[in-house]
Amino acid sequence: MARSGKPGQLWVRRLAWGAGALAILWAAIEQGEYGSSDLLRQREEKAQLESDLALLRDTVAALDATLKQVSTDDFTLERIAREEHGLVKGEKELLYWIDDPEAKARADSVRAAADSGQSSS
Repeated sequence: MARSGKPGQLWVRRLAWGAGALAILWAAIEQGEYGSSDLLRQREEKAQLESDLALLRDTVAALDATLKQVSTDDFTLERIAREEHGLVKGEKELLYWIDDPEAKARADSVRAAADSGQSSS
């Protein structure tokens, strides 16, 4: 049995079916949960996370080394107290500077109250 129609129409119909099949295949691959664009984005995200993880591991190693040095060396502890926290070693007590105006005002009021309490006794 021969099909009715012209040979050109048969070719167009087959081309249309093929294009439809390719469109469905493309949609299944690209639009799915694991499409190639999603996989590429996940690869980039994984590389960024691995980079962040390496940086965090380096930071933890440096902090561990600092912790070991501070806990075993008193001079390092005193240096950090002076440089980072503004502490000054006096003869009998540790003195400190306050850069925050509100904290300085509170410290001044506490000091004034303590001084007035000592002078009235």
